[in-house]
Formats: sequence, C-alpha cells, structure tokens
Amino acid sequence: MESKNLKWFLLILLGSVWGSSFILMQFGLKGVNSIQLGALRILFAGTFLLLIGFKHLAKIPSYKWKYIALTSLFGTFLPAFMFATALKHIDGSVSSIINSLTPVNTLLIGLLVFGVSVQRRQIFGVALGFIGCVLLVIFGDNDSNSSNYMYAILIAIASLFYGMNVNFIKQYLSDLKPLTISVGNFAIMFVPALVILYSTGFFELVSNTETQTALGYIGVLGIVGTGLSNILFFKLIQISSPVFASSTTYIIPVVAFILGFAFMGETLNFIQAIGALVVLLGVYFSSRK
Repeated sequence: MESKNLKWFLLILLGSVWGSSFILMQFGLKGVNSIQLGALRILFAGTFLLLIGFKHLAKIPSYKWKYIALTSLFGTFLPAFMFATALKHIDGSVSSIINSLTPVNTLLIGLLVFGVSVQRRQIFGVALGFIGCVLLVIFGDNDSNSSNYMYAILIAIASLFYGMNVNFIKQYLSDLKPLTISVGNFAIMFVPALVILYSTGFFELVSNTETQTALGYIGVLGIVGTGLSNILFFKLIQISSPVFASSTTYIIPVVAFILGFAFMGETLNFIQAIGALVVLLGVYFSSRK
C-alpha cells in the first residue's frame, strides 16, 4: 500500500516539475543558444549529482556500464539538445503534447523488443491520455502561427528515446539504486557536455546580463528538473511499471497550461478542462495491472 501511494506521489511530482521545465527552457533560451542550453542543463545536473553521490560510482558493476551509457545517451544527453533546439522554433505546449507519445513508445518498444506483456486496458489508457493531450493543445488559445512544426520531429524522436530509456532501466538496471544510476549517467555525460559548451564560445558571454539571468533558470532546470528528477524517476520505474512511469508525460501538458494561466494570462476553455480530466483518466487506466 505504501509503495502504491509513493508511486502516485512521484508521478504527480515529476509531472509537475517537468511541466515547468518547458517555461524554464524558454526563459533560458533568451540568454543562451540551444546547444549551450542543452550542455549547461547536463553540467548543472551532473555537478549536483556528482557532489552528492560520487561514491556511488564504485557500486556499479563493470558489466553494467554499457547499460548506464545507453540510458545516459537516450534518456538525457540526446533529448536535452533536441528539446532545446525544438523550443527555439515551436511552442512549449506543442512540445509537451508531442512528448506525451512517450508512453506509446514505451509500450511498443517493451512489446516488440523486450517481449513485455501489455494488457488492453493499458493500451486504452495510453490512447485516452493522448487524446486528452490533443484536446488541451488543439483547443488552446495559443497563437502558434510563427512556429516551425518541422522541429516537432525532434520531440517525437526524443519521446522514442525516452521509451527506450525506460525499458533499458527496467530490464537491466532495476537492481541498482536510483542515485547510483543517475550519478553513473552524468559521470559519462559531464566531459562531453563541457567540451560542447566550450566549443560554442559560451565562456566569452558569461559577463552578459541576459546570459547571467538565463543561467539562473537553467540552474533550476538542471539541478531540479534533471538531476533530482532523474533520481526520482528511476525510483518510480523500479516500484511501478515502465508504462506507468512514462505516464508522467500526460501530466506535463496540464501543468504547462496551469503555469501559462498563472504567469502569462493564458486560459483553459471548457474543452481544455475536459481534456485535462481525460489525461488523468488515461493515466489511471494505463497504470492498472
């Protein structure tokens, strides 16, 4: 019972944190470019995790490092740059709806690659949640005429990578502690991210006021939205199922619209409110066993 309550708490918490990540990324992009944002996000998260859990690196068996490398690549490294690049051209709300494809990809990869059994009610829940996300975005008041939807493909690919990542963790790393996995991931990514950041000429811009302001947003994004969230997400995967864990992507658009209302004056119309309820209903069905 305690584990059941914990998984719902983590699901809502992670959905809320990641729902706010889109705004943080958009604020960050006002002072740095997309590549710099992706690298800085990894470096902030990596610094935080290595400081609190460096000793956990010794707990990773040598034969597990290949799986740690795969989860770092598909779960964080590539998506960090994909999202940063896409959000320069498309709205955060559009990104959040495409990101909700993650549970679908998690199911498909689990079924086709790992032979994971999937029940009809889970498929129904995934479909229901996706429909709710579509209602939230299609019937929104957001003017996205200037958006370049070709960049939406990057978010779709990132959601595929997330689906791969969830299955990798469940299949190969469930016996490791969440902090151990997270520290291992960012130990692998830290130096490549630093090299990429240096190559962009970022350190020549640090004195810029807009860049310094952006660093504040990216710091929160990296430490809370990536570093701490990764630990909690890995814990969620271990105490639930891959599909349930990936259902955080259904809560993200709901949170994004709530924040839009609170800070930017956006409103939820009646159909959007129905969409939000459909999203939560989809999460419920997809989590049932």
